[in-house]
Amino acid sequence: MRCLVTGATGYVGGRLAPRLLAEGHTVRCLVRRAARLRDVPWAADAEIVEADLRAPETLPAAFDGVDVAYYLVHSLGQAGFEQADREAAEHFAGAARAAGVRRIVYLGGPEPAAADRAESPHLRSRAEVGRILLASGVPTVVLRAAVIIGSGSASFEMMRYLTERLPVMLTPRWVRSRVQPVAVRDVLRYLVGCATLPPEVNRAFDIGGPDVLTFEAMMQRYAHVAGLRRRVVVRVRPLTPALSSYWVGLVTPVPNAIARPLVESLTHESVAHEHDIARYVPDPPGGLTGFDEAVRLALAKVRDAAVETRWSTASVPNAPAEPLPSDPGWSGGTAYTDVRTRAVDAPPEVLWRVIEGVGGEHGWYSFPLAWAVRGWLDRLVGGVGLRRGRRDPHHLRVGEALDFWRVEEIEPGRLLRLRAEMRLPGRAWLEMRAEPADGGRSRYVQRAVFLPRGLAGHAYWGSVAPFHAVVFGGMARNIARGAEQVAVGS
Repeated sequence: MRCLVTGATGYVGGRLAPRLLAEGHTVRCLVRRAARLRDVPWAADAEIVEADLRAPETLPAAFDGVDVAYYLVHSLGQAGFEQADREAAEHFAGAARAAGVRRIVYLGGPEPAAADRAESPHLRSRAEVGRILLASGVPTVVLRAAVIIGSGSASFEMMRYLTERLPVMLTPRWVRSRVQPVAVRDVLRYLVGCATLPPEVNRAFDIGGPDVLTFEAMMQRYAHVAGLRRRVVVRVRPLTPALSSYWVGLVTPVPNAIARPLVESLTHESVAHEHDIARYVPDPPGGLTGFDEAVRLALAKVRDAAVETRWSTASVPNAPAEPLPSDPGWSGGTAYTDVRTRAVDAPPEVLWRVIEGVGGEHGWYSFPLAWAVRGWLDRLVGGVGLRRGRRDPHHLRVGEALDFWRVEEIEPGRLLRLRAEMRLPGRAWLEMRAEPADGGRSRYVQRAVFLPRGLAGHAYWGSVAPFHAVVFGGMARNIARGAEQVAVGS
């Protein structure tokens, strides 16, 4: 069948597309920018279509000839996300109906009780999207999952960092709410299986793993699987979901804008009330993946640097998305630049290895405290901060997150361009180039570009410019030195 996957640049969609291809289906991915999927290993086997669910006039071509359409997008953490998700679902439903799509599959969250809907706008919105799709006139399956456990998922990363970094935890009451986590591999199996459901099936299904646990029990069992000592948990009543999200944002890589809806969803019991999906997509011979096994599998992926997708793969709400302008005159606007060059006594391919390995655990090669402070400040104003890290310690792809940057362009062996996603009064990029030089040597070229927005943007650049010699100058010097040390060692 021809399957349309929305959200293919996100955590679940980026894993679903290759599995649909492996099942022999034709896959078309609907994305706002095709370049975001350019470097993923399965992209050559899929059809990539640029469209926007917020612009219904762009959708007919994307839905043309589609048998099954997967709805895997949401506006988590974005201001006005309920209205945005409502409109996107209505546009999706209308385009699917007009194109004669035979099946819609939607991955949502648990259905909140009527008394809980006011306290969890995130779950309320996910449920509303499900109702819109079920009423579309196209046979629809809504899969309602609570916490998804898998390498790189936001829920797993939140649990992992809280447990590993805090042997003693002050926790709110919501850690005692019962949750039925589900392994990402079982979620993907359900999503693939739902493509072939009979047309009369038009309903929601609860999906969950075999274990029902509190979040506190999940952290203790994570500690056991990870070989850590049992954690000391002290419950504190005044920690509201809002305060808890700041606490999560402080300790984990998950920013407040994403942590808060996750925390709000955990304040309510999220247990499957039925397992009817097994009538259509039977459990595997060995049964559904238990929590401990899901954690073991996820930790193995992290250890082996084999994480397919991460929560940070998806675009950050309100982050600048425009590519670096190509007009050399910057369209008549002001542009601030900081350019550094260094002669490097190492071949270009060695210099490139150091450039591509920047960020994450390797750091930024200059004044770590300054980078850390910038990350903390970004967290304080609701940004992503510096701790998103990277999916793979050695290789990057266009579109993936790298600390508080996003990879905008890669020319292997030559150019890495990063677009800033921290909160700024303007737009910023950082370019790093490896250029060949005489005698088998190379030249490192580093350029920071800032396009200010209003007076605040000009003031911002003026306030940070005095530190550039230390931060950017040190970065260029140390990257060049690191490449020379690698060349000597090899």
